[in-house]
Amino acid sequence: MSSLIGPAVSGVLLGGSLIIAIGARNAFILRQGLLQQHVFILCLICAVSDALLIALGVAGLGALIAGSEFLLTAVTLGGAAFLAVYAAMAFRRAINPVAMRAANSGRGSLKAAISTCLAFTFLNPHVYLDTVLLRRFLAT
Repeated sequence: MSSLIGPAVSGVLLGGSLIIAIGARNAFILRQGLLQQHVFILCLICAVSDALLIALGVAGLGALIAGSEFLLTAVTLGGAAFLAVYAAMAFRRAINPVAMRAANSGRGSLKAAISTCLAFTFLNPHVYLDTVLLRRFLAT
């Protein structure tokens, strides 16, 4: 039993450190919460998506990607493209700080909110590092 305590504590601390970071998706969810728009469904989507990605990581998807030069290159280039676009958007917002306000200009559609949430979840390379690939690199 005591041999499980060390890994369990390490897992909880690692999981907590990944959750605490406010990334793009978390900032979006916080904004939606401030606007009181579609909060429950978006949080549900995030929870189910994370559970799915963690299950894929535990099932060995990270090892499959790490073992394939083509997949590793595709994931790397896709992640770099996402980060470049997101950096450009952040730079544009930094130049025009007014755009950073969570102003309520009418109720946004549920479809747009879900699409944005799914994009932040599945197009963000960071989510794959945290969920799918992290288990592979910790095991080595």
